[in-house]
Amino acid sequence: MGGRGASSGTSKGRGGKPGNRYGTQYKAFLGKDGKPLVDGNVKFVEKTEANEEVLMETMTRGRVYAHVNNNGDLASIVYFDNDNRRSKQIDLTHPHDGMQPHVHRGYYHNEYTVNGQPTNLTTQERALLDRIIRFWNNHRSG
Repeated sequence: MGGRGASSGTSKGRGGKPGNRYGTQYKAFLGKDGKPLVDGNVKFVEKTEANEEVLMETMTRGRVYAHVNNNGDLASIVYFDNDNRRSKQIDLTHPHDGMQPHVHRGYYHNEYTVNGQPTNLTTQERALLDRIIRFWNNHRSG
């Protein structure tokens, strides 16, 4: 799981530190059994350091990552396309123009929206988010 530059092997440093090797910015969030926490195509991850770059690229086509913040809460859900690039991100921890959660569509953040602003969730996005939240709550409750 990398930040920016996963396909090249090192990060470009935009929004973070340059030169990080792929897979060093994030790590799998481990379940109670010590194995990476995964539900279908959703892998739960956490940053290795608080100031690491946001997830931008992956080496797994079509992957969805559920980012767990340092408080143990779900912070965002990040979707990747078949070119291994971020296609959208659902932010859960803060409102944007009164929307919480909200979706940023695009690799950079909002280039796939008409007005360049985040949007509400679609029915499909809401269904996946609800599934992820149920899975996460079941994990946390034991």
